[in-house]
Amino acid sequence: MSQMDQLSACPRCDEPLEAGDLFCGDCGYDLSTAPAAGPGSDQGDHPTVVMGTAVPAPPAPDGAPLDVDWPEAAPGSTGSQARTLRPGDVPGTDSTGDPLSGNTGHHPVPGAQAAAGPHAAPGARPVGETAAGNGDFELAAPDPRMAAAPSPAAAPASAPAPATPPAGTRLCVACRAGHVAPDGYCENCGHAQPRERDHMERELDAVAAVSDKGLRHHRNEDAFAISTTALPDGSPAVVAIVCDGVSSATRPDEASAAAAAAANESLLAALPRGTHPQTALHEAIVAAADAVNALADAPAGAQEHDPHRHHHQNAPACTIVGSVVAGGLLVVGWIGDSRAYWVPDDRSGPPARLTEDDSWAAQMVAAGLMNEAEAYADERAHAITGWLGADAYEIDPHTASFKPDRPGVVVVCTDGLWNYAEAAEEMAAAIPADAALRPLHSARVLVGHALDGGGHDNVTVAVVPFALPPRGAGSAYGEA
Repeated sequence: MSQMDQLSACPRCDEPLEAGDLFCGDCGYDLSTAPAAGPGSDQGDHPTVVMGTAVPAPPAPDGAPLDVDWPEAAPGSTGSQARTLRPGDVPGTDSTGDPLSGNTGHHPVPGAQAAAGPHAAPGARPVGETAAGNGDFELAAPDPRMAAAPSPAAAPASAPAPATPPAGTRLCVACRAGHVAPDGYCENCGHAQPRERDHMERELDAVAAVSDKGLRHHRNEDAFAISTTALPDGSPAVVAIVCDGVSSATRPDEASAAAAAAANESLLAALPRGTHPQTALHEAIVAAADAVNALADAPAGAQEHDPHRHHHQNAPACTIVGSVVAGGLLVVGWIGDSRAYWVPDDRSGPPARLTEDDSWAAQMVAAGLMNEAEAYADERAHAITGWLGADAYEIDPHTASFKPDRPGVVVVCTDGLWNYAEAAEEMAAAIPADAALRPLHSARVLVGHALDGGGHDNVTVAVVPFALPPRGAGSAYGEA
């Protein structure tokens, strides 16, 4: 049997192959030069997946793994507001202020896969309305690490200046000369353009976020939402939501987008009414779960024929993590294994991870069955035990609030980033020292850090600066 007959997928883009193929029908790769796949080949990709079997939930861990010396805020005078926690109290409380037991209450998706193989590589065809199924080679999104770099092939000084494109049109990422037509193709060279969601950036005055599909996936299944609003006293509130679609579920990209939008909308409605940020974030996660659940009844449409889906279909699902900075408090909430980190501006104090994963690895560590290095080296490490989706049955959001005593930034991210900066100290080393002043630049740097590390998953990160309230102002929440 020839080497080409042994290949089941293209080594460059993972396009399925048939016996006798000499070239990849998707990216044109010469299969005669490909090394034969063997048991030692590096699969590399570890997307977010759900567990196929239940794992008993461990009791809450003792001790204070996140030892940052932040003072507690006193309970509100009404006694009804959620109390402020120290980082050592993570995984925090629910919206009523009751401590979490460590049992997430989530059930595994029946029949869901416990692992998923790598998706397509950087040249693979995105699945979209204008480019699906046409056989054209399509371009990956521009590398965000090169956003500020000059073009290596700058035109000579004597060359005529290129014509200014009409307002609202895009320039081709391939030839840098042609305009992109409404059908998504360059009018000059004919190349199909990357989908907008392959790389997304947004910046507001007090928060910024970047999302990139990475170097191995055929599409971006992450989503984010950032926003600002005002509390009843006129002080600002800053919101960042990050969601990671569960790769083994149906339409994970739709799930993450729906969850991020619903959570953001819920917070923008609750915070101006004076709802405590911790309660508001709890309610926002529940709203996000409802939005994802609604997708289970929606028709799958073209996704039913998605060539990148080789498993049976189950309900759309995603993880979620959110942060609210308001009234002198830093509030986080989550379900799944997306994370939030705290990094102080002056780095004189230690950074901290503010969330605890709903994952197989985290449960093994918390139960004392493995140390952290052993658990996260296991192939089951990224199997999640909590998620949003119709198959989750019971939603039990984790929330916690903190009152930092120094300025810093909150890093809200998917595992596509923290896989390459897992410890809080690693995240602090990866983010620029001026992150609070340049959150968008810092988010780009962190995405670049993940891509430099291999970019095996979609990468999404929001950077939220936290400034201390003016001296004497105190906190709008949690003060007697």
